[in-house]
Amino acid sequence: MTQLEVEGLSLVYPTSRGPLPALDALSFGLRQGEFVSLLGPSGCGKSTLLKLATGLLPATSGTIRLAGTSVTGPRPDVGIVFQRPTLLPWKRVIDNVLVPVRARGAAVADYRDKAHALLEMVGLQRFADHYPHELSGGMQQRVGIARALLNDPQLLLMDEPFAALDAMTRETMMDELLRIWAGSGKTVLFITHSIPEAVYLSDRVLVMGPRPGRIVDALTVDLARPRTMDMMATAGFGAYCNHLRSRFRSMSTETAHAL
Repeated sequence: MTQLEVEGLSLVYPTSRGPLPALDALSFGLRQGEFVSLLGPSGCGKSTLLKLATGLLPATSGTIRLAGTSVTGPRPDVGIVFQRPTLLPWKRVIDNVLVPVRARGAAVADYRDKAHALLEMVGLQRFADHYPHELSGGMQQRVGIARALLNDPQLLLMDEPFAALDAMTRETMMDELLRIWAGSGKTVLFITHSIPEAVYLSDRVLVMGPRPGRIVDALTVDLARPRTMDMMATAGFGAYCNHLRSRFRSMSTETAHAL
């Protein structure tokens, strides 16, 4: 079942220098429960696409449908995890997870048990009463993931959530994310600049070209699950990474010739 459908999506920003196309006739779909990564050069419109998918930004043309319903504004069944966890420093971990409930004006008491269950799922239940400054960067991001899952979203959008972490923590968080994803069954659209990260996490990798952004390649990653770090040393894993690197090299050459 296709859960997220993007068809002919275009966005043009008005500027003092005239119209600036950000996305051009973007089309793709995500199946229910699928983990898909989005790769592309800086400025190609990846984060703009996430804003459109969350309903925070209207498209110039084209449509986005989630479970068959057009996305026309912010909706609680879309969760988002940002590059930084953006936790409120004066609130305990459990209260940071409950922020979306307060934002909707719902009864916090009705969600407290679920918030604790999510902290258990991300391995942080014993830190429920701690404050953000008492947690490591990776732990803070896990709080952000729990918060994004609180409203039981159909779609989880992740905008380079591990970019600010050191290499060792990043690897740990990739495995943690796959464990959480397997336990939640959510559909995930994951933005990253890391080719190995995209291959390791994903069922498919979508490649966007330079602005105005469009899909120029779609790679199915046929590696067994559950994934392990040992897979990164295999010929199959290397072949997927090399394919993507080659695609980006060709894009760079095409861009240079166009200048």
